[in-house]
Amino acid sequence: MRYFPIFIDTQELNCLVVGAGEVAARKIELLLKSEAKITVVAPWMCSTVEQFAEQGLITAITREFDQGDIDKRDLIFVATDNSEVNQQVHKLASAANILVNVVDNTPLCKFITPSIIDRSPIVIAMSSGGVAPVLLRYLRQKLESFIPQKISLLGQFSEKFREQVKQRLSSVTSRRFFWEDVLDGPIAEQILNGNQQKAESMFAESLANHEQKKVHGEVYLVGAGPGDPDLLTFKALRLMQKADVVVYDRLVSKEVLELVRRDAEKIYVGKAKSQHTLPQQDINVLLADLAADGQRVVRLKGGDPFIFGRGGEEIETLVDRNVSFQVVPGITAATGAASYAGIPLTHRDHAQSVVFATGHLKDNTIDLDWPALVQKNQTIVFYMGITGLAIIRDKLIEHGMPKDMPIAMVQSATTDKQKVVTGSLITIQELAEEAEIKPPSLIIIGTVVTLREKLNWFATEQPTN
Repeated sequence: MRYFPIFIDTQELNCLVVGAGEVAARKIELLLKSEAKITVVAPWMCSTVEQFAEQGLITAITREFDQGDIDKRDLIFVATDNSEVNQQVHKLASAANILVNVVDNTPLCKFITPSIIDRSPIVIAMSSGGVAPVLLRYLRQKLESFIPQKISLLGQFSEKFREQVKQRLSSVTSRRFFWEDVLDGPIAEQILNGNQQKAESMFAESLANHEQKKVHGEVYLVGAGPGDPDLLTFKALRLMQKADVVVYDRLVSKEVLELVRRDAEKIYVGKAKSQHTLPQQDINVLLADLAADGQRVVRLKGGDPFIFGRGGEEIETLVDRNVSFQVVPGITAATGAASYAGIPLTHRDHAQSVVFATGHLKDNTIDLDWPALVQKNQTIVFYMGITGLAIIRDKLIEHGMPKDMPIAMVQSATTDKQKVVTGSLITIQELAEEAEIKPPSLIIIGTVVTLREKLNWFATEQPTN
């Protein structure tokens, strides 16, 4: 972010506005929603600004700007059509370390005014960094229609009882659970319907009950999909936003991780080839221990947790420890990679079955039922097969697969870094090396690969043979 979003306390803010035309008037209207002290300096004033002055809402000084006007100011808006004045105020304010905004002139802005949705005390601010104002207005319209006007009542209610809850519930986790129940349940409905007395009665009863309640943790085993955050399920996103702790691996894209609740603790337990941050058994125990402490834990796994994700091992430990859990399926890497590479895993003219297999090496071998894999009209998808590509090739040929069988390798599937290489069993090793294919990548083998040339739809730079 070039522009870091902050909210400034306006109770004692001394703000100067240079200029008093209609553009300045719109900025003044915005400032009048705050508690700032507003002084306006301009040689003339439009009728709107004059009315503000007559009503005693602002201090109006009718003259040209003077450099002494910036003294003891905390914030300055410049809204004139005189470029020399705009430059002068910007220069003086910058030298004095005063935040200054020259309207519609981003290079002269030390801060920019966001697009605001005001449901005080709830305020939502958005910015495009000055590059896409029309898009920003579009997004604001969407949010305005989605967020009820009465959401401010929930903010006021929370403010009224925040300290009481803090005194009654000692732990941060317990308070968070309690407020989530309040704001997403019948108490909130009563508040929004204007039944304040009923809401307060229900609130008091709920708080008393919550004091006696032991906080129980839970583990959510969530499939993060192959990389594109738009492929997450609604449930996955909802639980990611609820998590107190997120335990994630290296296959979870940074874009997906960005959607986790901001203040959640994040624990990386990624596994690269022959390099494990934590052994699997330790991860299993970690999940159970965190939940036992009353935390809501999201175990975020690339693809689907039950397809080469060791999800079964993790929940076996949770069952043994009597820990509550949920499993949220994700789009597995095989289907994501195939779809975004334009390769259907099954097709009436090519493959009536598909097999998922692991190409993980153990003692420099891959222990698989090779005859079962070498079947006519069948697609094979290998996970974790880059290191063992030569072994996979040799074993398949040894057990009868034609050397010219089409094969594809898909790296970083569904992301803007996706790379696809296609060839045959006998050529793929060299092609993959030339293209510098690296993990995470999948291998797709079968005549369905020939359909890619016709069906490829995902626009990325993708080398082929």
